[in-house]
Amino acid sequence: MMPEPFVSPEVELNEALVTSALLGCGLPSAAEHHLWEAGLSYHLDDIAEGHLREAEALAPGHAAVLIGLYRFYFYKGRLAEALDVARRCLLKAAQENNLSSDWRCVRAGDAAFGCYESILPRFFLFSLKGYAYLQMRLGRTEEGRIAVQKLLELDPTDKIGAKVLLGVLDRMGQDDE
Repeated sequence: MMPEPFVSPEVELNEALVTSALLGCGLPSAAEHHLWEAGLSYHLDDIAEGHLREAEALAPGHAAVLIGLYRFYFYKGRLAEALDVARRCLLKAAQENNLSSDWRCVRAGDAAFGCYESILPRFFLFSLKGYAYLQMRLGRTEEGRIAVQKLLELDPTDKIGAKVLLGVLDRMGQDDE
């Protein structure tokens, strides 16, 4: 099991992705209302999750809904469910970027990964980062390492901070002084 203090929840999908007009485009107002209500009732798990499920029913596969589900499960410590949503985010991001559905096959030149301002490639990178982090937290360190290495291949200047995760992996099993 990985020590908690090394990685903060900042590996979640970036706030800019949630508020991006590009990713929010086409979200029905009723789904947006349920996302808003989910946020307001976050402290009431069943009610918040119900609103998220309603939003999902109204806008299945929409990036804003997926990000809402991801955040909910992540912050509630429901990591296996967050991982399922991270996988869905990866598939959505691959589709939106015209990439392979297998993140392992994606190459640096397949999208504008080096341009941090490019929202859709960044959505892919943050989805992969969340996937890597959750794999690590769930004890699947080799899968997490492969995902982190892919992140560094796609983003060699490390604009999204994958090296932090790699550092955690490299320190695992060592005695802290």
